[in-house]
Amino acid sequence: MLKIQFSGNNNFDYSLCYPRDSFDKQSIAWDLNYFKYYFLKLAHIPFDENLLEKDFKTLTHFLLEADSNFFLYRDFQSRNIMLYENKLYFIDYQGGRKGALQYDVASLLYDAKADIPQTVREELLNYYVEQLQKKLPEQAAEFKKYYYGFVLIRIMQAMGSYGFRGFYERKPHFLQSIPYALKNLKFVLSNTEFPIEIRHLWHVLSQLIHSETLQQYAKPKLTATINSFSYKNAHPVDSTENGGGFVFDCRCLPNPGRYEQYHSLTGKDDAIIAYLEKENAVKQYFEYVKQLVDMAIKNYMERGFEHLLISFGCTGGKHRSVYFAEKMQKYINQTYMVNTQLKHLMEDYWEEDKK
Repeated sequence: MLKIQFSGNNNFDYSLCYPRDSFDKQSIAWDLNYFKYYFLKLAHIPFDENLLEKDFKTLTHFLLEADSNFFLYRDFQSRNIMLYENKLYFIDYQGGRKGALQYDVASLLYDAKADIPQTVREELLNYYVEQLQKKLPEQAAEFKKYYYGFVLIRIMQAMGSYGFRGFYERKPHFLQSIPYALKNLKFVLSNTEFPIEIRHLWHVLSQLIHSETLQQYAKPKLTATINSFSYKNAHPVDSTENGGGFVFDCRCLPNPGRYEQYHSLTGKDDAIIAYLEKENAVKQYFEYVKQLVDMAIKNYMERGFEHLLISFGCTGGKHRSVYFAEKMQKYINQTYMVNTQLKHLMEDYWEEDKK
């Protein structure tokens, strides 16, 4: 990406770009109005026109502060990156123009249908900034100041597209991307602070992610039930029509329950978490488990399945199994539009031990 952004800028005649030679004030206005008229209005999200326009101007001014003397691919997302005979090819760059570095990074990492896990987003973002630091240190220092502003406008631009194609042109498959965009938007609203005041826009976006009109697209069919249990008892059985599911045996891992100081604690306690997370075997185990669960969830969602059982067992059902069940629920909630239910089957015994 950096190569495209920097090399693409060399001796390039931006006057040939269509419809604008740069991602300028007019380009931003088009994207924001696209979002307002084709998504907010058609999804029946109420807003104050004057207050929203005021916040649009504030956001526009903020974005234009970022250095924009680079080649902006404009639609740098997963479906425009092709792998052929082990070589990468990039397509659909007809909207290219001069612009800020942050836009293309946001386009790729917050591509709704790609549904990239947040941990992977952070890893790729940090790698990009590290490489930028080597090439242009002053840009790396300023990069994250403006980054989430470009994430926000890219999400809004994409939602405008889903609204136009889905609500206006009545092509329902475009509406299938809305849940993923809502998930991305929810993350931005919950985890970022902007150095500008865009209170009404924030209010409108908050309404959007809680809109009953959109819940029909956002409501996931699949529920993952995650259990922790003790092998002293029978392992959990899936009573739904699906049957089956995963049962992961955690007894091959280091056991904090062998130590007196950990006996009264559970896998939800910080001391147990710290004990387990310092072990490479625990980290490796969870990576293997994630790969299997990822494969199942993606396949089940595509096939319209409604239930997946994931169970973790250990000797007493109190430390390792609880730790992994908690960690798996958190991972699934952060990664997929899936309902989760968490059950610690030995929890009544913990409470009895405390007494």
